[in-house]
Amino acid sequence: MANNIKDEQAILDKLQIAALNPMQKEAANVIASNANTVLLSPTGTGKTLAFSLPLLKTLDYNSKEVQALILVPSRELAIQIEQVIRSMGSGYKVNAVYGGRPMSKDKIELKHTPAILIGTPGRIADHFSNDRFSKDAIKTLILDEFDKSLEVGFEYEMRGIINQLKSLEKRILTSATQGVEIPDFVNLVKPATVNYLKAKRSSQLVFKTVVSSNKKKLKTLLELLKHIGNEPGIVFCNLKDSIAEVSDFLQREKISHACFSGGMEQKDRERALIKFRNGTCQLLIATDLAARGIDVPEMKFIIHYELPKHQEEFIHRNGRTARVNEKGTAYILKWEHERLPEFIKEAKAANISKKAHYKPQYWETLFISGGRKDKISKGDIAGLFFKQGGLTKDQLGTIELKPDCAFVAVPLTHADKLVQELNNSRLKKKKVRVTNVS
Repeated sequence: MANNIKDEQAILDKLQIAALNPMQKEAANVIASNANTVLLSPTGTGKTLAFSLPLLKTLDYNSKEVQALILVPSRELAIQIEQVIRSMGSGYKVNAVYGGRPMSKDKIELKHTPAILIGTPGRIADHFSNDRFSKDAIKTLILDEFDKSLEVGFEYEMRGIINQLKSLEKRILTSATQGVEIPDFVNLVKPATVNYLKAKRSSQLVFKTVVSSNKKKLKTLLELLKHIGNEPGIVFCNLKDSIAEVSDFLQREKISHACFSGGMEQKDRERALIKFRNGTCQLLIATDLAARGIDVPEMKFIIHYELPKHQEEFIHRNGRTARVNEKGTAYILKWEHERLPEFIKEAKAANISKKAHYKPQYWETLFISGGRKDKISKGDIAGLFFKQGGLTKDQLGTIELKPDCAFVAVPLTHADKLVQELNNSRLKKKKVRVTNVS
């Protein structure tokens, strides 16, 4: 075993996790001792860590080939899993590839073949058909949220990919949904099942109804947000047009927020999540695309601004709060003449007359045009903002480092001055641009 490969306790220490939760412990043991596993657990319970820990133990440090393939239904989930596995500091190279970003970036990263490759079926199928790396050493296949991949139409690509994996020894399927049929092409023979979907966690989630006298519900939404105060949360809409309407209204009311929907460019979606994670904005106005498979922190509430059409959407939206051991509130915002769907039970009415102190936006996000591939570290970036930018430790927020760029949270009051002073600075050997993130 090479010195830079960490054991499980070292990984948990690095992630600042005291111990695995019961699902993670059981899943890790079952995956380690079975060729085929189905892991069923609610959104936000830590499935990525549950399958990653046993996966790392199967890898050969001396191999120069892809050894594990993780197929996911969305770019956001690919990025999230990549970040989780990277943050484990395992010593193994991991890369995510997905549609919506230049193929040239994939090719650069795949020149130094990762041990763990994560990707959407369309992009992985493209790499397979062009033989950009050997498939012979892929012994583990993980289909994360496989039901969602089938739902969004990836069956053809998944079938083609799996048919080319001739050395598979281990298959792991995960889902946050009960009773999904597993297609024959997955070749899942006598799988062991870990099922935590019926584990009682509902006591942590409180439902509250907020009634609006106006069909538009915008003013009631504003009152609710002012009642909640400065807490991170998601406002769920059904349509992109609704997001635009809510966003315009909140902008006029000077409520800091970001938008997230399938109609946005991938780059803009990623930046919205970065600003949400680092606290530049504490509200995400989103479609059901944000209901699962995105990397965002624990949040205190979600709001059903528009009621979902189906029970599954309702469950996944609610799964963004009261996650693992935390408490959270799901607000059902309804017009007084609106009938609730059968799967939504009338909850206790929320009294929103009391207003919390709503503080104005504090953080702003700056973009830096250099990243990991330029040998730039978070320490290098922090040094630049401390020494040349004159910030104190308390004034430097979250730094997110990507392969080719970085994002830094700084006080809004300092942002423009920092851009003027730091733009065209040198980090390592690279001259970098420093700009505001629009």
